[in-house]
Amino acid sequence: MGELTKEDFNNISSHKELLALIKEKNISFEKVEKTLSYNEELRMLQIELVKLQNHISLHNKRVAVIFEGRDAAGKGGNIRRFMEHLNPRSSRLVALNKPTEIEKGQWYFQRYIKELPNPGEIVFFDRSWYNRAVVEPVMGFCSELQYKQFLVQVPEFEHMMYEDGVIIIKFWLSITKEEQGKRFEGRKETPLKRWKFSPVDKQGQILWDKYTHYKEEMFSKTHTSYSPWVIVKTNDKRAARLEAIRHVLSQFDYEGKLESSTPLNPDPNIVMRYYRSSIHKID
Repeated sequence: MGELTKEDFNNISSHKELLALIKEKNISFEKVEKTLSYNEELRMLQIELVKLQNHISLHNKRVAVIFEGRDAAGKGGNIRRFMEHLNPRSSRLVALNKPTEIEKGQWYFQRYIKELPNPGEIVFFDRSWYNRAVVEPVMGFCSELQYKQFLVQVPEFEHMMYEDGVIIIKFWLSITKEEQGKRFEGRKETPLKRWKFSPVDKQGQILWDKYTHYKEEMFSKTHTSYSPWVIVKTNDKRAARLEAIRHVLSQFDYEGKLESSTPLNPDPNIVMRYYRSSIHKID
């Protein structure tokens, strides 16, 4: 089995040349190959996202992409890959802090309305108004009346947006309890990620079943034909990122789509529309 030399690296000018040389020298590189393949696939999909953004800007479309899910499911990582090469003038991240005292006295949706996309803009929500569907009732941050009012009002709220032409894509990032536990441990042990681990995170494993109950209630009350929930399995972070991007791209007919260098329909084993069933189970 051979090895790569400094001279080899100096003579390589692309990922393809590197892969060819590794294979020629019979070097075991499964992990490296997966990383290179992922990076190349991500690059091609991000090129398509730039095309999509141009389409949204040109046709004054308003697009809101919502990322919900349990803590450590990968919301931030997904959004970063979506936004990495987009024009910041017509794309935006919304990640609101807890409401102020004034906001607590307002209609619940009021602070989210001003964050909705303007014409020609795509907005990514790292958590959204759906905080009131799962996190708030689980943690006791809202009353039973506030929770019930939310479930009644949110379908109407989203229907008004739909009728006004706002395109809403709602992702639920699904993760298993075991994988969430591993990621929590990783956060605590990694200095650069320690800030991500919050008191609410600590309750994620303890209150797992309670989260499951409210999540299922959310799906049953807020999954509609005009604003459906899309489930993304995220135990494999990289696969989840690629397939989530594919799903968004698959929802639009944009200029240059047919010239794509990579498939744009998501893997149905990773991305799926929520459906109602007595035996349906989503983490």
